[in-house]
Amino acid sequence: MRVLVVEDDPALGRALCETLQAAGMLTEHCADGQQAAFLGATEGYDAAVLDLGLPGLDGVGVLRHWREQQAAFPVLVLTARGRWSDKLQAFEAGADDYLTKPFLHDEVVLRLRVLRRRAWGRPDALLRAGALALDTTSQRFTLDGRTLALTAQEHRILAHLMHRQGAVVSRAELAEHVYARDTDPDSNTLDVLVGRIRRKLGRPLVHTERGRGWRLAAEDDGAEA
Repeated sequence: MRVLVVEDDPALGRALCETLQAAGMLTEHCADGQQAAFLGATEGYDAAVLDLGLPGLDGVGVLRHWREQQAAFPVLVLTARGRWSDKLQAFEAGADDYLTKPFLHDEVVLRLRVLRRRAWGRPDALLRAGALALDTTSQRFTLDGRTLALTAQEHRILAHLMHRQGAVVSRAELAEHVYARDTDPDSNTLDVLVGRIRRKLGRPLVHTERGRGWRLAAEDDGAEA
């Protein structure tokens, strides 16, 4: 899960990124409204955490710009502004959730995970693909009821495929959700990681769509494994 954290308080921004990274998410921190507007409109994020009081362009303006540019990722507004008028303005601009400061960092993690599930049309906390299951609350994979041991990168790849179950995920999309924005992975790295995931699964759940990418499906429907 790739998250843009837009917060002009340096200490709070760092703390939020550390919390989200500890929960297995990729994060990018931005402290300026104009830069945030550009990043959200041009990069592929799974979600954003957005403060309202920002330099350059306020959070409502950032939100409006994102939605005008067809950026559809869910946005959690995280702000000290607790008045109803502020909440109404944020939701009308395109916010998906609203949390006032002070807050529990674990609650931010939980809300982001729920927003991501709903954004992909998967409201249940437990996602399944045959014998494979992902508990999106604990972020634990199980296979036939037993915990599946994965590295951090393997987990991010399989989790993204799980949320996009049935859809073809391109190499570019998968790389975008596994690596930080400025990272340029070796061209074979994803193939190696997907190969390791397949060996750990021990069954044909991750299918290759030649020239297009990969697709996770519970049943083998003739695609190349």
